[in-house]
Amino acid sequence: MQSRPHIAYFCMEYGIDEELPIYSGGLGVLAGDHLKAIHDLDLPLIGIGILWKQDYTHQYIGDDGRPYDTYPNFEYDFLKDTGITVDVNVRGEKVTCKVKLVDQYGNAPLYLLDTNFPGSEHGWITSKLYGGGTEERIAQEIVLGIGGLRALRKLGIKVDRYHFNEGHAVLAGIELIREKMQNESLSFKEAKKATKKEIVFTTHTPVRAGNEAHDHKLLQDMGAYNSLNYEQMKEIGNDPFNMTIAGLRLSQIANGVSQLHTETTKEMWKDVSNTSPIIGITNGVHVKTWQDQRMKDAYESNQDLWQPHQKLKQELINFVKEKNGAEMDPNSLIIGFARRAAPYKRSELIFRNAEAIDPLLREGKVQLIFSGKEHPNDQTGKDIVQNLVKMDQKYKNSVVFLENYDMEIARKMIKGSDVWLNNPRRPLEASGTSGMKAAMNGVLNLSVVDGWLAEGPEHGVNGWLIDEVLGEEYNHLSEDKYDLKALYTVIYDEVIPTFYENRPKWKEMMKASIDMSHWEFSAQRMVKEYYKRMYSYGYQRQEKSKMQKPGIERVTEAIEVVSPPPHKRI
Repeated sequence: MQSRPHIAYFCMEYGIDEELPIYSGGLGVLAGDHLKAIHDLDLPLIGIGILWKQDYTHQYIGDDGRPYDTYPNFEYDFLKDTGITVDVNVRGEKVTCKVKLVDQYGNAPLYLLDTNFPGSEHGWITSKLYGGGTEERIAQEIVLGIGGLRALRKLGIKVDRYHFNEGHAVLAGIELIREKMQNESLSFKEAKKATKKEIVFTTHTPVRAGNEAHDHKLLQDMGAYNSLNYEQMKEIGNDPFNMTIAGLRLSQIANGVSQLHTETTKEMWKDVSNTSPIIGITNGVHVKTWQDQRMKDAYESNQDLWQPHQKLKQELINFVKEKNGAEMDPNSLIIGFARRAAPYKRSELIFRNAEAIDPLLREGKVQLIFSGKEHPNDQTGKDIVQNLVKMDQKYKNSVVFLENYDMEIARKMIKGSDVWLNNPRRPLEASGTSGMKAAMNGVLNLSVVDGWLAEGPEHGVNGWLIDEVLGEEYNHLSEDKYDLKALYTVIYDEVIPTFYENRPKWKEMMKASIDMSHWEFSAQRMVKEYYKRMYSYGYQRQEKSKMQKPGIERVTEAIEVVSPPPHKRI
């Protein structure tokens, strides 16, 4: 039986536990779930990231209803100091990075680079996640990519494949090329070709304009060229230097994070030459972290799911009372919505027809809980949050906004809501993992068909897809009005009648929701798929080529590597 490749997984943020606030949202929580699933399956992978001193932001609601940001300094005395330091070059200055280890949360080893320690003049680099301007971002990417690779070398960790989770880490690819040119006397072309065999790449952003790009002169001035020249860097990432294009060109295989997102990604980059093949590996979430044990036990023993659900719902209501002061009714429908307040996610869509939603909220027939953060510099996102807070004030006890969204709030909401709402503009939801977490707890998804929703929920079986009710009469409407009308139709005609008048049907749908999600959309399934289709891509062929007479087991495994998994529907 062949050995598994050893993987170094690079990501700018990790959501492992709320007491380690080095994440902003979905990307980081996905990375944390990846490391936890790897640990559960005892697979050879370690993580590389950055220790953020001041978090992303702690975002609270001011007296004017508008979010404001605070940046407390966190002490991480509970992390292990490896005793290892590495140096990188930023703006011509030597920057020393300490390397800390996180392994106490049931996760694969995670090594975090830190420039923010007593005596350092470069604490600004690892101060705020996604904070500062372009220069700060490039400095952070130098630390993550170049510093991360040098940390692996000093730690003596064997690596067969480097997984870049988003474009932030592509400077590790530049460092690999530099190593090969310097240590093996390879030409740039030879070094790039050899490096390509070692890298796999995951892209998440489904809008081309949202993919990060940098001016070449600034990259060179900051030290990101790392001994390469303009023509070589342009060959890798174009001009301006696009981090996603660089990831696609430096990797031997890349992936989107749902089947729909993969098709969007292929279309988005179809005019870019010399990129790697792009496959689809749908995200998954860590079951032990996100599925409540009481719900899991009831499901596995085929017991009534309503009783544990009502306990979780009451815990959410108590949490809301403590955090917000609102007093919600456990017997009334609760719809949850928690994600970044970006315009395309349309957090406030449900409020856009006051005539339709007002009676439901005033009667308490529908209760809405919202939470989410926005980037400190995104004033449009803060406008959205402010409008949600106005709804909270207008419909006290029926509409709630929970400030300073974090993993604790997420756990409470995805376990205790009755319905999970998701209504982004298509095709801008790359995956949407919050709905997977809700589904595993028997919380029914109410969503447009985008991201993972094209592969799991079935209308009226284990959730509701508003696309299913759209007919010819909607064709004259704009997309927002089109979806809004469909959303109200589903709420009035299906969600409310089922919840209040057909409890057996609701419970049947809860069970079907867990059936659908607990393996197919688990992080365990996801990382196994990464090993089969990405991490072992090329690696098994290299191993096979060394054998004079490959056995049937080896041949079968090689076939499995390139065979896509079945998906219910696209």
